[in-house]
Amino acid sequence: MKKVFATLTVLAMLTFGSAAVMAQEAAAPAEEAAVENVDEVAAPEAVVEEAEAPAEEAGGLVALHKTLKTKFIEGGVGFMALTLVTLVFGLALCIERIIYLSLSKTNTKELLANVEAALKEGGVEKALEVCRNTRGPVASIFYQGLSRYDEGIDVVEKTVASYGGVQLGLLEKNLSWITLFIAIAPSLGFLGTIIGMIEAFDKIQQVGDISATVVAGGIKVALLTTLLGLIIAVVLQLFYNYILSLVEGLVNEMEDSSISLLDIVVEYDAAQNKKK
Repeated sequence: MKKVFATLTVLAMLTFGSAAVMAQEAAAPAEEAAVENVDEVAAPEAVVEEAEAPAEEAGGLVALHKTLKTKFIEGGVGFMALTLVTLVFGLALCIERIIYLSLSKTNTKELLANVEAALKEGGVEKALEVCRNTRGPVASIFYQGLSRYDEGIDVVEKTVASYGGVQLGLLEKNLSWITLFIAIAPSLGFLGTIIGMIEAFDKIQQVGDISATVVAGGIKVALLTTLLGLIIAVVLQLFYNYILSLVEGLVNEMEDSSISLLDIVVEYDAAQNKKK
């Protein structure tokens, strides 16, 4: 009897154990399917979020554009547009100067080496041809100096110095206009400020009472025009300082290369005198 009971107990344990294992195995795919379903549900949500991100950025740009447009109109179209014109002309001149100065840069070391080699191989005419085929103010100064070689070293030196001043004037061309627009932009802004304050005081006089609603419009015009003028002046000032740095770099190159050219010409002249 005890053996039978023990056997039944073992069989029961095996049966319940197998059932538990089968239940776990059956539950595992269900859990995996549930996880996959959750991922599938989350995936469209992620796609929606990714799609909403560019839409939000575009919406932000549109909102910024509308805000700027509204503030531009509130500041008074007349003075705001007139102040904005100074930015347009000032930027046009700055871009023109930057392009001109960038194109004026020359590899002075290479040019000096080519001029020296040309003098040794073909004389002054060959060196003049090298300068004629090279772009930039440094090559122009070399050409003018070498063209006066027959008149003596002193004349070459004076010609190089004089024509260096001419090239400096060309490099600084239109810079005075840029400084003018830098000064005009905030001045127009302050002028709009004065007009806005006058309008505010006129409204106070008409109403006979000082209240925020009465003077808010005029003060807003005053602040907006001043803000635009100062922003334009700052932007143009940054471009102006960058242009000045380019001019200073080119001037230093012209001075250094001119000294080197005179040394090359003196050495060439001494060699020519020895041959004679």
